[in-house]
Amino acid sequence: MTDSTMTTVTLKVNRFTPRPERERERARGGSPFARRSSPFGGGSAGAAARRRPRGRQWVQEYTIPARPEDTVLDCLLAIKRTVDPTLAFRYSCGHGMCGSDAVAINGTPNLLCTATLKDWAKPAAVHQVDDEGFRHTVNEPDNGRTDADAKAADGASLGVIELGPLPGFPVQRDLIADIDPMLDQIRKLKPYLQADGILATTKEGKVDVFEYLQHPDELAKYEQLSNCIACGVCEGSCPVFAGGDAFIGPAALIWASRFVNDSRDSQAMARMDAIDTADGVAACQSVRACTRQCPRGIDVGEEMWQIVAKVRER
Repeated sequence: MTDSTMTTVTLKVNRFTPRPERERERARGGSPFARRSSPFGGGSAGAAARRRPRGRQWVQEYTIPARPEDTVLDCLLAIKRTVDPTLAFRYSCGHGMCGSDAVAINGTPNLLCTATLKDWAKPAAVHQVDDEGFRHTVNEPDNGRTDADAKAADGASLGVIELGPLPGFPVQRDLIADIDPMLDQIRKLKPYLQADGILATTKEGKVDVFEYLQHPDELAKYEQLSNCIACGVCEGSCPVFAGGDAFIGPAALIWASRFVNDSRDSQAMARMDAIDTADGVAACQSVRACTRQCPRGIDVGEEMWQIVAKVRER
């Protein structure tokens, strides 16, 4: 794309800089009512970790050259390298396989590396003042064009994209959320294969190399669930999960379901007992918001319904 046809995009980034730890400790030590014994200060390390961090919050706008097929991650990397090196965000593979770059894009949890500008950029809001002095917000006119490639032809702006940290989790800095609460919930459910430990042998007394041989229908029961990358998109979409102990969250239940449905695992009943709790399947409200935007194509809402039904019917 030549300079004459290069388009631009504006990113509105919700930024956050935490207050230095020394200041927080000094403020905390200066008041006897701010110690851990206070019911408002949290009595456990987990509660303290989930407490909303204090610091400076603001919205910063960046307008940069971009193409409709660029991803939001491409734009953030360009900003980081050429405009503002202080901007903080997390990413790894850049191909939608690791799940480390989940954020809120226009208020919807998604991955930075798979979200393209042509799909997420929206017209900029323009303020107009009427004859009576009232201000109205209208969308920027696009001269009848509705597609990003048409705008690229005349060098117009692709629009605006709003970015924020993944909802439901404490913010560490800018677009980086602390997803440890979700990972801790997954670990509690022992997300690994637990076989009976008995070495299968053949009639001749040799080791049976086909001990864990499965039929295609047995594999199909959990194969899709094994694609979960623990990105947190489903948890950020869930109105019940808030990074705490009230609900273990859809990601943890998906991992539990993956092994409950595995014919090689011998702990299915124990796994269902572990999630048959007040903060487990009982806390799911079947809103199915967790299904939206799963980057691995898992119908999380349907799988949640299936595991809830299985737990209640066992």
